[in-house]
Amino acid sequence: MTRPGQASPHLPVREDWLARRREEILDPGLPIVDAHHHLWDRPGARYLLDELLQDARCGHDVRATVYIQARSMLRTEGPEEARSLGETEFANGVAARSASGLYGPVRACAGIVGMVDLMLGDGVEPLLERHIRAGGDRFRGVRNQTAWHPAPEINSNPVPPRPGLLSEPAFRRGVACLARHGLSLDVWAYHTQLGEVLDLARALPGLTLVLDHCGGPLGAGPYEGRRAEVLAEWGGRMRALAGCPNVLVKLGGLGMAVNGFGFERRELPSSSEELATAWRPYLETCVAAFGAGRCMFESNFPVDKGSYGYAVLWNAFKRFAAAASAEERQALFSGTAIRTYRLPPLPEG
Repeated sequence: MTRPGQASPHLPVREDWLARRREEILDPGLPIVDAHHHLWDRPGARYLLDELLQDARCGHDVRATVYIQARSMLRTEGPEEARSLGETEFANGVAARSASGLYGPVRACAGIVGMVDLMLGDGVEPLLERHIRAGGDRFRGVRNQTAWHPAPEINSNPVPPRPGLLSEPAFRRGVACLARHGLSLDVWAYHTQLGEVLDLARALPGLTLVLDHCGGPLGAGPYEGRRAEVLAEWGGRMRALAGCPNVLVKLGGLGMAVNGFGFERRELPSSSEELATAWRPYLETCVAAFGAGRCMFESNFPVDKGSYGYAVLWNAFKRFAAAASAEERQALFSGTAIRTYRLPPLPEG
């Protein structure tokens, strides 16, 4: 939840505006795993299983999804560090509803990435074990809030994180516990923080580190109007990260205000052709550096829903990947996510 008096930095979802852009579904038989989405029920912003399924049933063959930490349904009682167990329990409950088959073939929250305060260091282990139990056989990793920048215009978290978290010795000891339990670490960091991410990846080569949202190339605040400069700086850092075989990257999450594309300011929602053109330099850099086997597409919904609809988003990804081989497309749209988050075999669409 957002703190009292604190406005959410997420763009508002305008269903009437999104409805002004309709497209034919491209390659509707291609199986998809949405590798990154959230669920929440907040004042003026509700996105739960019903809303997710409404988007997922848009015509693309979405077979499964991965739930990512979002401070949802936290417990209101008990020790502060254990309150995030409520989110893992919630996501597992949604997954159980979906797995019943009563709501169609989509297996929502088939993998769960929850919140465990890694600043607990070595003391995080008992809490990790509780999350693993609370998540049934679906708990796959952890994400902490780490995306930070000193400029006030650069803000993508309703509750801003502390600076330098990725480099804290206690945090790194907590991350080492993840590797011992076979869990991954999702990291949301801006391109200005990728040096810290690289240091972390090198320090813990046995850790599976998943970099969210294309590594956060910024385009707002002090980076507005500097896209070519940022692209070059970001690209160099991403290529350095690709040298760490334990790092994977999620392709998506570029609809936030901090990215500065301004899709939300258009009179009509952007077409999939426009999105694919705007994103191509970033997506091409990631796939060229990491390879399709270490890249996976994500929706980042409902956060990115302030900029475009679900059907148009996946059409844009399909346009980008049109020239890829069948093996590469399978990896990008489902295979990498299945392997990384150890998902069960996909149900039939």
